[in-house]
Amino acid sequence: MLVGASFATSYASANLFIGVPGLAYEYGTSVLWYTLGCFGISWIALLLFAKAFWRYGKKLGRVSTLPEWLGRRYNSKTLQVLVTILILFNVFYIVGQNVGLATIFETVIGIPYEWGIVIGVTITILYIGLGGAFAQMITDGIQGILMAVTSVLIMVSLFWTIGGGFNVFGVLTEQLAAIDPNLIAAVGTDGPYNSVLAIMAVQFMLFSFVLMPHLLNKVLSIETEEELAPFTMSAGIILCIISTLMVLGGLAARVVFPTLESADSAIPMYVIEAFPGVIAAIIIVGIISAILSSTDSLYLGITTSIGNDFYRILAPLFMKNISAAELDRKSVIAAKGSLILVGLVSLYFSLERPDSLSILIQFSFSAIISGIIAPITLGYFWKHANNYGAIASLITGTTLYVVFTSFNLVENIYLAMFLSSLAGFAVMGVVSAITSNESDQDLLLKKSS
Repeated sequence: MLVGASFATSYASANLFIGVPGLAYEYGTSVLWYTLGCFGISWIALLLFAKAFWRYGKKLGRVSTLPEWLGRRYNSKTLQVLVTILILFNVFYIVGQNVGLATIFETVIGIPYEWGIVIGVTITILYIGLGGAFAQMITDGIQGILMAVTSVLIMVSLFWTIGGGFNVFGVLTEQLAAIDPNLIAAVGTDGPYNSVLAIMAVQFMLFSFVLMPHLLNKVLSIETEEELAPFTMSAGIILCIISTLMVLGGLAARVVFPTLESADSAIPMYVIEAFPGVIAAIIIVGIISAILSSTDSLYLGITTSIGNDFYRILAPLFMKNISAAELDRKSVIAAKGSLILVGLVSLYFSLERPDSLSILIQFSFSAIISGIIAPITLGYFWKHANNYGAIASLITGTTLYVVFTSFNLVENIYLAMFLSSLAGFAVMGVVSAITSNESDQDLLLKKSS
């Protein structure tokens, strides 16, 4: 169950505790479509993917990372290295966590934003450096419980900040409508949830989100198949609580503080207003736990892949006589050293506050998903899927997504991801069909036996 709670906490991050409530503050109830996808669509995807992904990982041998899983599935070290490079987009995901921590420090304690960034990065690197993958899993699981309690407290607080007794949500709706009728629209007039097609694309993105490397690593950490059922159940329950209730705090904050300069400060401001000092402090700790839980998973995912899937694969090409023991030792050094490097890069990109923490985070993981969704999905549903198709799909999907968003060819990031992913599926299908002479599934089984 702790692994399931760890999955939910890593899923949540500053996005669900700061960013998405900030979007709710800015755009109103249309953001609830995102919440619906988090605890409904993502959980369905976890139920569909977890067992198949875990079984495939066991069949391929002991696999610890997503790039390694894909590399073995397609018998391609090139693909393994390319996926590791793609995972570097998670630096922007880490930037979002840094911004979340700095926003809390700025709002609650009054520390300037830039110093909050420096403090946040330092705390996170020390937290990871003193722990490790196993310690991270245990602490994340415990933090997941604290985060669920925090979310429940946010919902309960509506009874005295908004009022109305059992009609509290009716009163909240009326007060939001009095500020701006667009805040209670099912489909927004502006923002990322401004059309039915955009909302459908959001659901597609959240269905695909469980394929993110730092989340699939949780599935790979499970020892026995019997543990999969409690894993998915505990992940679903905690994810439902923390994804739903925090958004209500963002909506309530719009009523209590209708003119905040930064929407991302909605939850910290609301907590300070709604609760006595001691309880507010506990809730703030819960929010910081949410951020640290995702950040350490992201750092470990990146650094482990740099050591295991990048250095370990490329080093023998340049050091012909390196022994297995020496390669193992230097791979660990590369992984540990990259922790500082990734931290410094994220620090640099964090110093300029983004317009929306949530949009920045969703940009980063959408770029990764656009590249890996077809290779993962077709990898165990289509016997002719091969390494040529997987590599072509990865390059096509991610490149298109970056082009669409960088040049505003597709302004909505969710639609950009949806179209890029479709292109990735199409390219992989065509390339695999053209280059496959033998059932690649049969070839895989031969090489695994």
